[in-house]
Amino acid sequence: MISNTITSVLTGDIIKSRDQINPEVWIKVLKEALSYLSKDKAYWEIYRGDSFQIEIKDIRSSFIAALYIKACIKSIHGLDVRLAIGIGNKTYEGENVTESNGEAFVFSGETLETLKKEKQNLRIKTNNHEIDEILNLYFKLALITMDSWTINSAEIVKLTIENPNILQSELGKLIGINQNAISSRQKRAHLDELMALDLMYRKKIDTLT
Repeated sequence: MISNTITSVLTGDIIKSRDQINPEVWIKVLKEALSYLSKDKAYWEIYRGDSFQIEIKDIRSSFIAALYIKACIKSIHGLDVRLAIGIGNKTYEGENVTESNGEAFVFSGETLETLKKEKQNLRIKTNNHEIDEILNLYFKLALITMDSWTINSAEIVKLTIENPNILQSELGKLIGINQNAISSRQKRAHLDELMALDLMYRKKIDTLT
């Protein structure tokens, strides 16, 4: 089917997946994360063992989606994820995400290859070089924190994204810790700063449309 809409595509791969004795653990977590972001399985796929792709139609939500996937994978000991965001036109819609085509898909795929060479874990490519330059600098700074998340930090980021409107005390009840412990974990994860980055990201992405 022919389409011509602006969309965002996240292409990623799991870092150190082959070091895991039981790959079913992280595959289950990855499937749950992708399903959370898109209920329709036509818009995400896991392929070549540890690579995946997901289309996020709301382009403003593409960073928070990347943050969520990162938090899910970092909640497993010893694992991390490399993610490339591509934003652009979608010129062809296939039966599944890996058959679809357009700028967003090309940008995302090419950027993942760049990340592998540069040993960096998050990058964006759009058709606006100035926006790319600004956002990729912010990503580089954010990764200082994100790449260093402990399992507890990753879990609290995941939980907070899943429950954006509930109090810290209510979050605590979900995992059996008190409100002060939730607050400490969120601070250690630099969650406030990452949410501020998400707001700024949305403003920058708005200028693309």
